[in-house]
Parts: sequence; structure tokens; C-alpha cells
Amino acid sequence: MATSATGSSALTRRGLLAATAGTFLLSACGRGEAGQGGPVRTSVPSGQELRIGVSLELTGPGAALGVLQQRALEITLESLNAKGVPVGNLRRAVRVELRDNTGDPALAARQATELAQDAGVHALVGGTMAETSMALVGVAQQERVPFLSLAFGDGIVLPLAQRTYVYKMTPDAGDMARRLARLVASQRLSRVALLAADGLHGDSGVRAMTGALRTARVTLASATRLPRTGEDPRRAARAATGSRPDAVVVWATAPDSAAAVGALRRAGYDGPVFLDAGAVAEQTLEGENAAVMEGAYAVHPTSLGGAMLANTTMSALDRKEFIYRYVQLHGGFNGFAPYASDAVQLIADAARLATSVDRGRIRAFLQNQVTEGMAGMYSFTPIRHGGMDQGSLGIYTVSAGAWARVS
Repeated sequence: MATSATGSSALTRRGLLAATAGTFLLSACGRGEAGQGGPVRTSVPSGQELRIGVSLELTGPGAALGVLQQRALEITLESLNAKGVPVGNLRRAVRVELRDNTGDPALAARQATELAQDAGVHALVGGTMAETSMALVGVAQQERVPFLSLAFGDGIVLPLAQRTYVYKMTPDAGDMARRLARLVASQRLSRVALLAADGLHGDSGVRAMTGALRTARVTLASATRLPRTGEDPRRAARAATGSRPDAVVVWATAPDSAAAVGALRRAGYDGPVFLDAGAVAEQTLEGENAAVMEGAYAVHPTSLGGAMLANTTMSALDRKEFIYRYVQLHGGFNGFAPYASDAVQLIADAARLATSVDRGRIRAFLQNQVTEGMAGMYSFTPIRHGGMDQGSLGIYTVSAGAWARVS
């Protein structure tokens, strides 16, 4: 099987994975342009497939997270297609139509429209950036196709009346903020500066941290917004350190998180740094970032900690197998939450329970799923579409260049 999406080292390994997977099905298009590449030929008739459209940031500003989710997706597809997904009286292969949205919301929306109308996908997954996810939200609602977002930002699923086909895999901002605020308070730190990303994710962080710090009786000394991805964060870092904080919370996704921490250190700040879950990516601890990030804390789903591998539950064993396959394919696993794996599995489970690939029935069964995935526990309900359970979150610190669980 060949693909033409450029800019991702993972794509060069896909051929090897497909060759060994047998019934592994994945269709990709180059640089996000829908319609190129064409579907993969298989022995399974197209009408008997569970088709999922995926729009990811394989290149551009969101690639630090997008490529990792693509790799996770490939491993889970290999596992699912080894036996197929029982849907009614058929055992269906899972077919993914993959697009690279390059971090461009307008392109993501065009891709989603093509996937929903022309490719006839039964569900959509994607958008590791809040802005691309929001573009996909509009299409999902208009076309009435279930969409599972991989981005951070509570506005993706709120207001619920306007997000009836939309679900979010990542933790809610409020849950992460409360864990961070309690940690700050437990260390007797009284003044906090907040550095928050530009956009929807940062908006959620400012609101959540403001309330959580107030409840924890910790003073918010300043709240400064970071520039867009790729722009110099030094001015924002100087503004944060100018408020003379005891601690700094950086609320941003990779690669902005490590860049912000580096700017803080260069500005002379040597105090504790606290991060939300979006900071965790392989890039965060690569190269010179490892020294910069040493001692930083992050709240993150428990999939990040190696201690989970000692468990013998089915979910823990699946997670162990996932990490083994990831290391086998990519040479190492520095930790992240494989939301794409869980999204595809949730869709497959919903189709199985619905005994149908009808979009409306998949949606109906998605909103009643309570299950433990690779990243953590999900509990979707008709009145809650942000499904990551707060009990799945842990606190981690960077120790000797790796993430270690604290609590």
C-alpha cells in the first residue's frame, strides 16, 4: 500500500505496517488535498466496511501532536482488522480515509465535507488543534455525522444543544485546572502567573485556572497570552516573570509548551512550572528541551505512566501491547495519550452495539458509552459529550528526561 501525504516520518513506516497487518486498511491523501490517492483495494466489498474519515495535522503547526495520533491510529487499526468488527450479521473491516489538514481550519472543513458527502464515511475523527476541530464541528452538525475531536478546548462540545453530533476525547479544562491548583496549593505556593495559548484552548485554560486558583486560595498574579505557534514567546515570558510569581502555569499544547518554558528560563525564572495535558508530546522532551523541562509538572491521563504496565486488567494489557508495538515501529515511546486509538475503538464499539453503521444509530450509542480506553476512562452521556473521566488524570513530573508519576 502506498500513500503520498508528505511531511511525516511515520508515513514512511506505514508500508511496513500494512505489509504485516494483512487486512489493515488506510487511505491517505497528500498535503491535505482531498481526492488524491484513492481508496485501498481489499477483498472486503466497500459496502461491508466501517468507514471513518480522519483529518489530522500531519504537517504544519499541529504536527507535534497530529503525527503521534496518526501512529496510534495505525496500531489500533492493525488490531481491529485482524478479526474485523461484528456489526449485525456481518464482520466489517475498518477503513480510514486519512487527510492532512496542515493546521488549516478552512482546509479541514473542506476535507470533512468531502469525506461526509463523497466518501460516505460513517464517522469523523481528528483535529488535534482546537481551531481545526471547530471547523470539523460545523460540518459534523450540518451533515449529521458523529465527530470525535482530539483537541483541547471545552467550547468544542459546548453549548450541547449546538453540538449534538460532537464528542471530545481530551480532558475538560476544569478537571485539569483543579488538579493543578491543588498541587500548587499543596506546595505552599501563593502567587501564580498564567501563560495561556492563543485561541480556544487558551480561553478555556484562563477561565478554568482563574476559578480553580480562587477555590484553592492561591493568587493569580497575572494572566498573559502566548503568541501563535511558531512566534517568539519571549515577550509573554517577560510579562509573566514581571509579576514575581512563585509558580507559573503554562496552558498550551506542544510545541508551544516547551518553547514557553524555555523562554521563562531564559528570562531568569527558575521556579516551578505546571503544564496542562496538551504539553505532553514526544517533541516536548527531545534534544535541548529535556534540560529545560526538567522538574516541570503536568496533569495528564494515566496512560503516560509506566506504572500502569504492572496492572493485569484487560485495558492495562492492551495498553502494554500498544506501547510494545509503538516501540517496535518507532524506536521509543516518550508518552502521550493515544486519543485517536480510543476514538476509533469507540466508533467500532458503537457500531457493534447499534448492529448498524447508520450515522444516527452510531451517535445514539456513542452518547451512552462508559469504557476504559488506552488513554483513560470515558463516560459519554446524553448531557455530557466531553468524555474523559476526571479520575483518569494523574500528576507527572519530568525526572532525568522522562515523565514520572507523582500522584
